[in-house]
Amino acid sequence: MNYYVYMLKSKGYKSVTYVGCTNNMDIRLKLHNSGKGAKFTRGRRWKIIYKERFKSKKEALSREYYIKHNKTERNKIKKRYS
Repeated sequence: MNYYVYMLKSKGYKSVTYVGCTNNMDIRLKLHNSGKGAKFTRGRRWKIIYKERFKSKKEALSREYYIKHNKTERNKIKKRYS
């Protein structure tokens, strides 16, 4: 099974990003946009600006943690893909 690390960007004038991990991108994005995703994402409309595929959940979670806790990496991804 494949796992994905993804970055979402809000579709408003105040753009905010969110980093997450899932094994089904389509369902996960629908959950975020319907208000049933992570608590932080509720009340906003989102679009995927970045995703990376991994073969194991462990690798994906490790990468997600790295992106979430490394501002330099997160900003680099934002600039490159937004």
